[in-house]
Amino acid sequence: MPGAGKDTVKEIICRYGFPVIVMGDEVRAEAARRNLEPTPENLGRLMLQLRAEKGPDAVAKMCMKKISGLDVDVIVINGLRSPQEVEFFKKEFPSFKVMAIHASPSTRFKRLLRRGRSDDPKNWEAFSVRDRRELGVGLGEVIALADYMIINEGTIEELEKEVNRVIERVVWGERSDREC
Repeated sequence: MPGAGKDTVKEIICRYGFPVIVMGDEVRAEAARRNLEPTPENLGRLMLQLRAEKGPDAVAKMCMKKISGLDVDVIVINGLRSPQEVEFFKKEFPSFKVMAIHASPSTRFKRLLRRGRSDDPKNWEAFSVRDRRELGVGLGEVIALADYMIINEGTIEELEKEVNRVIERVVWGERSDREC
């Protein structure tokens, strides 16, 4: 969900040198191509429009151009929103795993206010509308069915420790002796 800590997790993962594909960047780029201001409302409508026109895995398919240009063993995809996107990536990459980052609505709202990105909601009502839209495309199912779940209500250090633990399991195996 927006504000759960995906960007912070992305920064932690980047330290490993893994490329990160941000699905929301594809929607923002498409908005720019269409000369749409990147407001929460415009991006939300565009996300729904893309899915209506090109299928529920449309944004995942949009990411494939970047992904197919990479020659690496591990790629991180940030911002899955629907079970269909998960299915798409699992077909493309059989060892694909989902890591969900969860934080309470109040924590996420405070973080989004501090972050202040142009597409972040400016009040609780807009935040709630965005949450409902995200849940409406299936984000709740993605979170519920994730292979790994990290609860992010604490410090960045606690989050980093949990992310490192998951990376160890996913990349080096469940019984890794590697140190992060």
